[in-house]
Amino acid sequence: MATVTPTGDVGLLDDEARELYLAVLSEGGRLPMADLSRGSSLDRLLETGLVRADRQAGHYVAESPRLVGERISAELCSAAARLLQRVEELPDALDGLTQAYDSVPRRSGEPEQAVYVDGLVGIRQRLAELLSECEGELLTAQPGSRPAQGLQMAVRQDTALRRRGVRVRTLYQPLVLAEPATLEYATALTDEGAELRLLDEDFRRVMIIDRRIAVVPAAEDLTRAAFVSDPTVVSFLLAVYERDWARAEAVEWSRQGTESAAEQAQDRIGRLLSTGLTQKAVASRLGLSERTVAGHISRLRERYGARTLFQLGWRMRRRCGHE
Repeated sequence: MATVTPTGDVGLLDDEARELYLAVLSEGGRLPMADLSRGSSLDRLLETGLVRADRQAGHYVAESPRLVGERISAELCSAAARLLQRVEELPDALDGLTQAYDSVPRRSGEPEQAVYVDGLVGIRQRLAELLSECEGELLTAQPGSRPAQGLQMAVRQDTALRRRGVRVRTLYQPLVLAEPATLEYATALTDEGAELRLLDEDFRRVMIIDRRIAVVPAAEDLTRAAFVSDPTVVSFLLAVYERDWARAEAVEWSRQGTESAAEQAQDRIGRLLSTGLTQKAVASRLGLSERTVAGHISRLRERYGARTLFQLGWRMRRRCGHE
């Protein structure tokens, strides 16, 4: 595929080229050619148009960076317009090949193997291909935190799926209630009709596309993924997901931002204490340090007048309606 490289990329000027341009300006914007030896810095200035050669007068003349910038901006916009046009034409150009690929009968009777993809870029590309073909349902389980940059990409991707009529379900852990980027994502997606729940348990990361392909990590740092299409394995992972989904809690995501992160954490800690979990178990379940949980428990004890953890758990149990 051809690469469009607009001429005169000022952003690539090195320090020497910039100093040379300033030197020309210091001489009133004109410098005799005899005073400058031809080198890479001068070539770069001539290429960008910041300096032009007036051979009749025997001088190098400085040009306005503002005018040069406007010219380069126009070139970049023109190149971008051409690329966007190619993007629009690409599906039609490949349509015949796509139909031929889809019409090829897949071999049956052979055990299907997992396909391993290495590197985040390769994983994202493979996921994008599969999601572009997703027609029915996307299930994901996302333990831990999600980076804000990844969520920006996900909101566009998942919104597009919903608007195509794809059902989207996602499981999170309660720690995301303290993450503004995740709350914004969850609110935006639920407005589109997606379903997102919280599960106060440990669970594994998985994505299941149209109940036929499962994607699971194949490395602790998530730089390798296995794309599994074996029906037996996918069916097993589906059963695990549905079991977790049934135990998860529906959340009014749009209301989460009205409470502070501390209030949300204390509320969830209180709920877990009411089920009889220990401080250590609560910390593990919420993905928090024991010290953080201990601080929240101390404030809960003051609020409810409990002298011991047992008393607090009992009072939280009554408050949460376990009796």
